[in-house]
Amino acid sequence: MSNEEIDNTEPENSESGVEVEINEDPAALLEDARNKADEHWNELLRARADMENLRRRQTRDLENAHKRALDKFVGELLPIYDSMEFGLIAANGEEASLEAVREGLDMTMKMFLSSINKFGLEQVNPEEGEAFDPELHQAMAMQPVDGVEANKVLNVAQKGFQFNGRLLRPAMVLVSQ
Repeated sequence: MSNEEIDNTEPENSESGVEVEINEDPAALLEDARNKADEHWNELLRARADMENLRRRQTRDLENAHKRALDKFVGELLPIYDSMEFGLIAANGEEASLEAVREGLDMTMKMFLSSINKFGLEQVNPEEGEAFDPELHQAMAMQPVDGVEANKVLNVAQKGFQFNGRLLRPAMVLVSQ
């Protein structure tokens, strides 16, 4: 085909290159456009409603997850409360001994630490002679001690705690000077 033949196949009345069918009724075209607009509007409304329902469902699911997490945590603490209550009853009994109360208290503390370890809470309890770590320990005081090199833990006044690797409370320690 030559360029002349291609030029002759183009519509004569088309200035923009878009063919318009002259035989179509403008009212029918308008009605078709309105129907399509209504259809798209309904799709938009459905999509908005779906998004709102999704947002509400996610909010509800998040709230339920928080509640369930706390339920599990509280469920782990209930046996500890029971142990403390039994210990109090035993301590108030006529045959109570200081040794039995101490033993019960020690077992309760171990139970407590075991329960909170399940949730990522760890104790920071440096040993005597361990190097002072300012990221985990807080020096309450420094004391010169013969035979002990500087910056070593001498005594732990209060244990610290980490939660999932993040320090909640540093261990309060006495440090050698």
